[in-house]
Amino acid sequence: MATKADFSETEWETIQKGVTGAGMMVSLSDRDFTDSFGEAKALSKYLVGQRTESPSTLVRDIAAVHGTGFGFGTSPDKLEGETLAALRDSIELLAQKAPDERDAYRQLVLGVSNHVAEAKGGVKENETTAIAKITEALGPA
Repeated sequence: MATKADFSETEWETIQKGVTGAGMMVSLSDRDFTDSFGEAKALSKYLVGQRTESPSTLVRDIAAVHGTGFGFGTSPDKLEGETLAALRDSIELLAQKAPDERDAYRQLVLGVSNHVAEAKGGVKENETTAIAKITEALGPA
């Protein structure tokens, strides 16, 4: 079973950036300022749950994230581009170093994305589009 120790610091940042970036990407896809707070709370709450409930040690380690890898001034285009790249790179890293954890990572990212989308009044069209891009970047199940 893989853990954080199996990855370099740069690789680990990429893996975590994919997860938090996916949540932020979904949140920013529907730009309602009041929804942002609820969506940020949903992201945090989901990750806290995964830290204690996931059967995957790697997912528990990933869910202990303490930063997003993005600043407040990050443009939506940069956020999307870097998130999708981080997701593709993360899947490749996992395929090389922990292939049995790819599905758990994929489920974590999609879980974060869906929880954020559902946080404030249901999933909106732009959020569905963002989740589709995230799913594509993660590749086939």
